[in-house]
Amino acid sequence: METKDWKNLGFGYSKTDYNVRCYFKDGKWGKLETHSSEAITMHMGATCLHYGQECFEGMKAFRGKDGKIRVFRMKDNAKRMAESAEGIRMQPIPEDVFCNAVREAVKLNERFVPPFDSGASLYIRPLLIGTGPQVGVKPADEYLFIVFVMPVGPYFKEGFKPTDLAIYREYDRAAPHGTGKFKVGGNYAASMAAGERAHEEGFSAVLYLDAKEKKYIDECGPANFFAIQGNKYITPRSTSILESITNKSLRQIATDLGMEVEVRPILEDELSNFDEVGACGTAAVISPIKRVVDVEENKEYNYGDEPGKVSTKLYETLRGIQYGTMEDKHNWVEVIE
Repeated sequence: METKDWKNLGFGYSKTDYNVRCYFKDGKWGKLETHSSEAITMHMGATCLHYGQECFEGMKAFRGKDGKIRVFRMKDNAKRMAESAEGIRMQPIPEDVFCNAVREAVKLNERFVPPFDSGASLYIRPLLIGTGPQVGVKPADEYLFIVFVMPVGPYFKEGFKPTDLAIYREYDRAAPHGTGKFKVGGNYAASMAAGERAHEEGFSAVLYLDAKEKKYIDECGPANFFAIQGNKYITPRSTSILESITNKSLRQIATDLGMEVEVRPILEDELSNFDEVGACGTAAVISPIKRVVDVEENKEYNYGDEPGKVSTKLYETLRGIQYGTMEDKHNWVEVIE
């Protein structure tokens, strides 16, 4: 295994040995190719550069106490990438191509999978880009699919510790019925200005309100929002929210624990009623929220300096399934042989 300071890894890019690629040309996907180069060459007229034909996924591999490497809900990521591709008229990746590329990338870079007790994991980034040149606004006829990996620590440097979020009404992440429900780069580009401001003002991320009425909670910048109220797990329903696989998993775990799950529009005013709130996603897993500040309205919602009991239980259960220390009742995990 690669020797690293595993316990102090941040969430950033680092070089590993190989990446796996597949090209779509002449109306069909080719065979998987293994590359050691980090560079790609493309036409200057590629649609990914001009018209944003690009989508990606984020997933993780975990080394268990038993030494086995597990990947979490890979087929759900494959399905979501296909939906993103279709949403912006790209050629979808067949599920078997997606999964085989992920398996191969993990196996080829096995020495970079962090040890069980490190708190780190192997982040997997599948990427699909339009490489065929177009000057008119229309889909490319050629595409490149890449899977690359890197060992990472927690997305938020605080890890599983509560952080502060800001609400800014002057920024929108995605429009209703636009691309918000797809995992495309443009949504993240649209969040950078607000995200930078939040960091400068001492917040870990932005809690976005809906773009139409500025009344309802949408997303926590790079993650979904959830709240705990008594025995309820509550998360927003919106046409501009990416369907988080982590959130989907937490809803199932909450149901397994006997909780009531609500997926519905959530008014900002309801923040004062919740016992716990958090952000969830592949990169962050769960990031508890200590405080939400509505900057323009001069409102503040406080939830305490320590993670809530329910959030902690959900976090420990999900991590246990991912690392193989708890029963995988729903067959979410695949062991990479």
